[in-house]
Amino acid sequence: QVRLVESGGGLVQPGGSLRLSCAASGITFRLYYMAWYRQVPGKERELVADVSPFQDHIIFGDSVRGRVTISRDNAKNTVILQMNNLKPEDTAAYYCKARGEFGAVQGTEFWGQGTQVTVSS
Repeated sequence: QVRLVESGGGLVQPGGSLRLSCAASGITFRLYYMAWYRQVPGKERELVADVSPFQDHIIFGDSVRGRVTISRDNAKNTVILQMNNLKPEDTAAYYCKARGEFGAVQGTEFWGQGTQVTVSS
């Protein structure tokens, strides 16, 4: 059974930082692109950051570029999103996604249940 479990969300003041973690199980983690998305009610899910299996290709969403970093540990099956200088508009549910692009896992896709981030004073 595939599980992606996010943690690290919470309430933070504007200008603060949060570190989100996603722990994966049930997949060969090193074969998957990993990404963070976010969503607010009534809007489409938005890409925050995406990292290739060996971290040689990273993409950031326009609204967070320069304020977030993404990293992964293939030995621990985890992907980390470090968010700095948070703004109220960063308030959203943040989701972890695993995406298979090549070989036997091509076309497979899994999502976590999400973790809420609220930026407010």
